[in-house]
Amino acid sequence: MIWDLIFQPFADFGFMRRALLGCFAVSLGATPVGVFLMLRRMSLTGDAMAHAILPGAAVGFLVAGLSLGAMTIGGLIAGMAVALLSGLVTRVTALREDASLAAFYLISLALGVLIVSTRGSNVDLMHVLFGTVLALNDAALILLCSIASLSILTLSVLFRPLVLECADPQFLRSVSKLSAVTHFVFLSLVVLNLVGGFHALGTLMAVGIMILPAAAARFWATGIGGLIFVAVAVAFFSSLSGLLLSYHFSLPSGPAIILVAGIVYAVSLVLGPAGGLIAQVLPRGPVQN
Repeated sequence: MIWDLIFQPFADFGFMRRALLGCFAVSLGATPVGVFLMLRRMSLTGDAMAHAILPGAAVGFLVAGLSLGAMTIGGLIAGMAVALLSGLVTRVTALREDASLAAFYLISLALGVLIVSTRGSNVDLMHVLFGTVLALNDAALILLCSIASLSILTLSVLFRPLVLECADPQFLRSVSKLSAVTHFVFLSLVVLNLVGGFHALGTLMAVGIMILPAAAARFWATGIGGLIFVAVAVAFFSSLSGLLLSYHFSLPSGPAIILVAGIVYAVSLVLGPAGGLIAQVLPRGPVQN
């Protein structure tokens, strides 16, 4: 029974194995980035950047169809352009960064949907918006695994400046010249992982695997190392469970994965020992001198 429910789909079908590997790669690379987004109170920035890559991916689709390379390059260019433009608008005008990102995000989303819908079919539009994790080929897996490896390496090199920037960005600016470099490299990692996640989960779902596991981990751990470990574990569990639900009940795989992550977040919100609802209600033990 357990074999039929959990293991047989991956043992019998190569597309299920490739989907699981792709989701694990996205989880390993994107979820730690999501933890730092959460700690820096930039979670909605991830959502804005996820939509910002859409017009670039749409242009790549127009030029070369459903080409991995063209859509990846287009998404990277569009995402980095929005990140730089929103920062520039914030510096030279009175508009705050969150409002600037929201404006660019709405424009990018509308432009991307318009491009795909006018030049492609409804199937193409669904592919771009929601991904096709069950159709990942070897080239896509190599790309996802490469992005995950680069993300882990970069985060390990910049771990201390990132932690310090989360705790006290003003202090980091005063003692080190790495503040601006760290911020730019971190935004580049956000865009890179969203572009990778876009190929598996689509532009609308990619940010979910980045943010929801990180938010759920907040109720189970307090240290940064613990947050990253729990978040990656939640992302792995969500990927496996979502793919199995998709297989057994004929559900769209990307939304199924993100909904499982959402359920884990809801459970963590209630039961989590680090600030969950029950932990807040239960009386605390006596304070010992």
